[in-house]
Amino acid sequence: MGHTAGTLTKPASLAPTGPDVNANAAPIPPDTQYQLTPAEFDRIRRLIYARAGISLHEGKQAMVYSRLTRRLRETRHPTFSSYLDGLESATGPGAESEWQEFVNCLTTNLTSFFRESHHFDMLRDELLARRNQRLRIWCNAASTGEEPYSIAMTVNETLPGAAVHLLCTDIDTKVLDKAQRGVYGADARGLTPERLRRHFLKGTGRNEGSIRVKPDLARMPEFRVFNLMSPNWAVLGEPFDLVFCRNVMIYFDDPTQRKVLERIHGAMRKGGVLFVGHSENFTDARDLFQLRGKTVYERV
Repeated sequence: MGHTAGTLTKPASLAPTGPDVNANAAPIPPDTQYQLTPAEFDRIRRLIYARAGISLHEGKQAMVYSRLTRRLRETRHPTFSSYLDGLESATGPGAESEWQEFVNCLTTNLTSFFRESHHFDMLRDELLARRNQRLRIWCNAASTGEEPYSIAMTVNETLPGAAVHLLCTDIDTKVLDKAQRGVYGADARGLTPERLRRHFLKGTGRNEGSIRVKPDLARMPEFRVFNLMSPNWAVLGEPFDLVFCRNVMIYFDDPTQRKVLERIHGAMRKGGVLFVGHSENFTDARDLFQLRGKTVYERV
């Protein structure tokens, strides 16, 4: 990983590049065809589960092959086994950087601004109901920033100048680097013309076709690297009032889901609100969360 287990990290660069783990080897010819054996795929599944809690099912071979072959070429490994051997045997800071690259390759980041818009309507209502409190909000799958900035825009529009701390974390350092830059295509989905005008700067010249988050909005999210499998959640700080954990649990098996839900419960205030993805259902965790609305739960 790009951080020590149990720490909440903001590296000098959110997307460190690890050294080649097979630096003495010759470059791999671009037309090389790799083979991913069933044993190698099972080994990859075990490693990503242990590192990130991600449960890869049998139908993910093509995705794994496509994403990891690029890394094999970059690290000059002729086979998946060679790469995995190097990954598991390497030591020191370079090894941790390569583990982070491995995780980055296998995480999925599909997002857009104001995705599942009913959540932001409820967020507005929750902000108004708690307007006299110092609020802490956690977005724990920040990805490339669309969700954090959607939360920030809602806060800005609902309670301008309010004392709100917005912590935004992800396990993938490369997407966090993009989120922190705050630059997107001008055709980014989910933004109204009014929000484009109010919250973004239009690129000109060689930056034409791009938009950048305005500085006042860009200052709101605090981006950090955090692994939900970390045993030390105390680094997150004081309990949260509102948590966005959307389309994360679908990548975990049932025992991992339960473990993460218990930790989220422990990181929230009683009566806090948890926003989850459209295909996620936690009615089996009634001892932790009660259903409040469509994919919205209250911490009991």
